[in-house]
Amino acid sequence: MSNWSDSLAVFDLETTGIDVETSRIVSATVAVLDADGVVLERLDWLLDPGVEIPLQATNVHGITTAHAARNGQDAAGGVAEIVAALRAHLARGLPLVAYNAPYDLTLLNRESLRHDVAPLLAPSPVVDPLVIDKAVDRYRKGKRTLEVTSAFYGVLLEDAHDSGADAIAAGRVAQAIAKAHSSALPATGPELHALQVGWSQQQADSFQDYMRRERDPKFVAAGGWPER
Repeated sequence: MSNWSDSLAVFDLETTGIDVETSRIVSATVAVLDADGVVLERLDWLLDPGVEIPLQATNVHGITTAHAARNGQDAAGGVAEIVAALRAHLARGLPLVAYNAPYDLTLLNRESLRHDVAPLLAPSPVVDPLVIDKAVDRYRKGKRTLEVTSAFYGVLLEDAHDSGADAIAAGRVAQAIAKAHSSALPATGPELHALQVGWSQQQADSFQDYMRRERDPKFVAAGGWPER
């Protein structure tokens, strides 16, 4: 019987910062994995974001402003190509894996609007291993970063914060979760997408309750999945 995890598109961005409204894309990877996690197709981009890449961001992904300006392609053209690649995979019916999807997909949406590129409209089905892992293994202690979660599920992540390494690891983590929790997950991408909308909202509400109780009575958790 076929399962959503049999063939996946995977996606990751490295950027200039953490604010999805203002940060720019520096590098990106879109790839396709088969049922065994083998990479069948892969596209990589290095963009000149047209702004300074803060040292804090360079320290994460290793790309300097000078390197991106010298070797990166025009941001508008790169954003258009990334969107086109994702649109083509979704049109084929491939689920799109993005770890913490609202970050990458929202930032891509804002970059599309910034550069007059027709954005993805309500991309679906999206698979977010972060949301799924929190739902199926709710009480596991510790962080849920891609590095930690990859290690937990036995997925090798050798070059964290490289868009290619992160995208491929996220896809393999999704496949590992599908095997480990097959009884808790539906077989089709659209069914899984719908479940994640609800799970993500529950997780945001829970985080908001915690923050208001422990740190800030007026804290508001960002909602919206897979885009804000």
